Amino acid sequence: MKFRPCIDLHAGKVKQIVGSSLTDSKEELKTNFETKKSTADYAEMYRSDGLVGGHVIMLGPNCEEAATRALKSYPQGLQIGGGITASNAEKFLNDGASHVIVTSYIFNDGQIDFQRLEALSKKVGKGRLVLDISCRKKRIGSRLSDEYFVVTNKWQTFTDFELNKKNIEKLSEFCDEFLVHGVEVEGKKCGILEDLVQLLGEISPIPVTYAGGVRGIDDLNLVKELGKGRVDITVGSALDIFGGDLPYSEVVKWNKEISNVI
Repeated sequence: MKFRPCIDLHAGKVKQIVGSSLTDSKEELKTNFETKKSTADYAEMYRSDGLVGGHVIMLGPNCEEAATRALKSYPQGLQIGGGITASNAEKFLNDGASHVIVTSYIFNDGQIDFQRLEALSKKVGKGRLVLDISCRKKRIGSRLSDEYFVVTNKWQTFTDFELNKKNIEKLSEFCDEFLVHGVEVEGKKCGILEDLVQLLGEISPIPVTYAGGVRGIDDLNLVKELGKGRVDITVGSALDIFGGDLPYSEVVKWNKEISNVI
């Protein structure tokens, strides 16, 4: 298990946004944090602290230039996601990304397009592809489903793809890692989705990173426990480098201690 850093971009700026507020409406968007600090500054900090496998996520248009600066500041240290397709994936890999992260591109009418996924995997290489299978529970009448389903298009569109052992094992044939945002708690600093973390630890045959709801070190330790040490963790809004109360330095220290134990 390890800590994976992040750089979230919106309108070309480093921001932290409440995931469930991501829609086409600017009025509904809830921003926790925004800075004039460059993506290169964050990337160089992560490189200096020996943090690998973090992700740069482009939340909408006008983010490519800022994302590319981060990738070139930390070659092979960061993954890139947000609007990735077969036509632009190689560009970002050439710019320094270790992996490309893909979601919506491989879905069509709520179903995974395995032909498109297989073609993309062959084009960029399975070892350089991460599938973002961020998820939510479906509302069924007055209650929520017990199962989690992948969501696409700014996490607003439900697919029919349920997170279960059979489905995850099938997807793992085409990619190197999974990235999973617990959308309902993303950016809210309200605690992790314990059942989701436990599920990921049980069913994923390849490296998987969970993001969403972390408040402090106790939540990091809870992910370690529930995920049986098999689920990596990303922290965004809670960190002091993104306007939160959790010292980034403490998380870096925690990560080093965990690495030494493992």
